[in-house]
Amino acid sequence: MRKFAALFIFSLAILGSCSNDDGINLPAPNPEDFLGEIDFITTFGGSQNESIVSVVQASDGSYVLMGTTDSTDGDITGKNGDDDDFWLLKTTQEGEIVFNKVYGGSNTDTATSLINTADGGFIVCGYSSSSDGDVSNNEGFQDYWITKLDAQGEISWEKTHGFSGSDQALKIIQTASGNFFVTGFFDVSASGNQGNDDGKMAAPSKATLHGVGEFWGILMDQNGDTIWRRYFGGSSNDRSYDVVETDDGGFIMIGGSESTDFDITDNKGSYDFWMVRLASNGDKLWTKSLGGSEIDQGYGITKTEDGNYIVVGDTRSTDGDVSALSGNADAWVVKFSPSGAIIWEKTYGGSGFDSAKSIIGLQNGNFAIVGNTRSSMDGFMNRGQNDAWIFIIDTNGNLKFNYIIGGSSLDFANAILETQDNKLLIAGSTESNDMDILENKGSQDALLIKIK
Repeated sequence: MRKFAALFIFSLAILGSCSNDDGINLPAPNPEDFLGEIDFITTFGGSQNESIVSVVQASDGSYVLMGTTDSTDGDITGKNGDDDDFWLLKTTQEGEIVFNKVYGGSNTDTATSLINTADGGFIVCGYSSSSDGDVSNNEGFQDYWITKLDAQGEISWEKTHGFSGSDQALKIIQTASGNFFVTGFFDVSASGNQGNDDGKMAAPSKATLHGVGEFWGILMDQNGDTIWRRYFGGSSNDRSYDVVETDDGGFIMIGGSESTDFDITDNKGSYDFWMVRLASNGDKLWTKSLGGSEIDQGYGITKTEDGNYIVVGDTRSTDGDVSALSGNADAWVVKFSPSGAIIWEKTYGGSGFDSAKSIIGLQNGNFAIVGNTRSSMDGFMNRGQNDAWIFIIDTNGNLKFNYIIGGSSLDFANAILETQDNKLLIAGSTESNDMDILENKGSQDALLIKIK
């Protein structure tokens, strides 16, 4: 593990009002906007590949990270085979390992999302090709795999959902009523048109024409038993990466779509941000495509204090709903109303490829966004192939803070947490062993960054 404390260093040009490559003004540093110190940057892993996709803070103040590992050595204990397994890591607030656990079977098991649960435990989702070990069942190539854990990381229950094709759970949330909702995608053609419980999707043409993915949402009770399932999409590739519960107990599923038919009625181009709003019983209320003529992918969503929503992702478009583009791809952030109407949209980035993966609301009313960048921007030089990236905006999309962390190889930021003491914790993966990342234990390591 590497620890260090260093002031965030801005170039002199950044210390005054200036503009980044997309024309958004960056103000002088504000002491309230996390412009303090890097508390630590640390890596975890073995001789193979590890990545972290979610991070939460437990009731005892410790940090709990969830990702995937295929190592059997180093920081990974209790694992025998070299297949991918879910990997849970608990650390102190200083980034020291408390314990780690692996979950899965003899085939590939990939974790995608972890949250705290109301009972003090955790629930994780992902997808599995196993039918042994911790995994009770597999219906085909890949199934949704949902695993409920207690506070010590022991399995309370686990469930699989799927058919004979590729079915991948990508995000799970707990509802206000205590149930669980999981979203992702599945292959409806491989399911024989199964997977929808409302009795309205009887047209076999949908299954016949379907491509390689469909938004698939499942509402489960506190024991993991299915309440209802719904799928939405068209005949091409449609994948849901995130979901938020609405004030009326429904849901907004977001992701990307390249379809132009069935549930997609307003396609803008190659791929669009695509949003589906559901009632609490799973009925579709509306769908909305956002984007331009090129590839636009939505990855994260959050609710705002004023009753609206912000969705983040990346765009390659220069037209349609996208007002500006600085490079090959920019992070694209869109604030929209409960009816799906755009309130504002802005791009962030430099001349390379930049993407936003996750967004959270902060206690001070701003929003922290993490992702990845291949650009140099705002006084920060690109360290190498790809860097971890964090930026903070206010409720109007004004850029408050921008920072790049990485080494000369591939570094990714996947998730962000505001800690109980108002610090920021960023999790992802790294292949670097230089510059900001001084230790690499294998091919790819889990990456944890704390900003105080």
